[in-house]
Amino acid sequence: AKSSHWKKLLNSFLIPNLSKRKADIISTVEFNHTGELLATGDKGGRVVIFQREQESKNQVHRRGEYNVYSTFQSHEPEFDYLKSLEIEEKINKIRWLPQQNAAYFLLSTNDKTVKLWKVSERDKRPEGYNLKDEEGRLRDPATITTLRVPVLRPMDLMVEATPRRVFANAHTYHINSISVNSDYETYMSADDLRINLWNFEITNQSFNIVDIKPANMEELTEVITAAEFHPHHCNTFVYSSSKGTIRLCDMRASALCDRHTKFFEEPEDPSNRSFFSEIISSISDVKFSHSGRYIMTRDYLTVKVWDLNMENRPIETYQVHDYLRSKLCSLYENDCIFDKFECVWNGSDSVIMTGSYNNFFRMFDRNTKRDVTLEASRENSKPRAILKPRKVCVGGKRRKDEISVDSLDFSKKILHTAWTRLTRWTSYYLIISHTEY
Repeated sequence: AKSSHWKKLLNSFLIPNLSKRKADIISTVEFNHTGELLATGDKGGRVVIFQREQESKNQVHRRGEYNVYSTFQSHEPEFDYLKSLEIEEKINKIRWLPQQNAAYFLLSTNDKTVKLWKVSERDKRPEGYNLKDEEGRLRDPATITTLRVPVLRPMDLMVEATPRRVFANAHTYHINSISVNSDYETYMSADDLRINLWNFEITNQSFNIVDIKPANMEELTEVITAAEFHPHHCNTFVYSSSKGTIRLCDMRASALCDRHTKFFEEPEDPSNRSFFSEIISSISDVKFSHSGRYIMTRDYLTVKVWDLNMENRPIETYQVHDYLRSKLCSLYENDCIFDKFECVWNGSDSVIMTGSYNNFFRMFDRNTKRDVTLEASRENSKPRAILKPRKVCVGGKRRKDEISVDSLDFSKKILHTAWTRLTRWTSYYLIISHTEY
């Protein structure tokens, strides 16, 4: 018989959470490839795009600030009548496509449906139609006595978001990842048990490239937690599991990648095994480095960096909040132990960032091996505010600038992070997403 906590872990993935949520809580963040735009999705199904303020000679200090560029409703709540299940409108992931022309394109997904959006600007409108009046109504042909040449007149800038493709009806379980391929013709979407490959031009058909669903669901021992394409090789992708493993797959080997090319797993130290070992080893996020040489994974307590050429253990391990190891029992009781934190590289793959509790986020310098804890609070959200390092006191005397581990607020957690790839702007590197206030 499976242990109760193992079932609880699987249920945290497979059973939809029907609890009431505030619609304006951010659920995902993503910079576009240039760092000019930042897209955020929330639990109300909305996408808000921010644009970076352009630098000017008179306002050099405003460089790096983002203002609202466009807002649109991406997904609406739905109901699956066959399964009697509510489908939330919450945006799970957003991924930008490289800009090919004046318009921008992005993918957004909720639990079941992926949509391709086009975001474009319009600052001129045509006037002087022959067959229509100025209000767009058809004119009586008998009244048309002269031929007019239509002209374009300036108008206030208007940003339009239009859905170009809707990719639906391909996932039985909740979509947790979408990733754009480096060929920019295909992308993949992953749920708890399957990964599908899509062509951007085909909405009614996808190819199943990974399927780990057992014939008998009682035999289920792991689920897919995240998946991502290699940044340069369009045939290669990785996906992580709730058992703390990473599989590297090559689509050239077979149509169904049920056999992995490489398998990354760190042997567990028997002396550290506990009741919570299986839960805290579950990988919540996996990211290729921009160079494509390394893979970064995030589990509940650590961030690990793996070399693609070494499968038996990570080359780097960073402790995010090891002081919570003694609090795992209470974190299990309040379900915080099932929180899924993301991790992100900086533009040069030299610094790693990930979130924690109490509005804290952690940054690790891979070159100097230094780390810092910073707080993303409302008090520090003013423009050009300098974040002061924070320290958590585990025991003994607490210094003035330290916070006790017993006073951490676990309802304030940073699950979602993004980092612009532009390395020349080191002071405007991240966007933090809070889940509770």
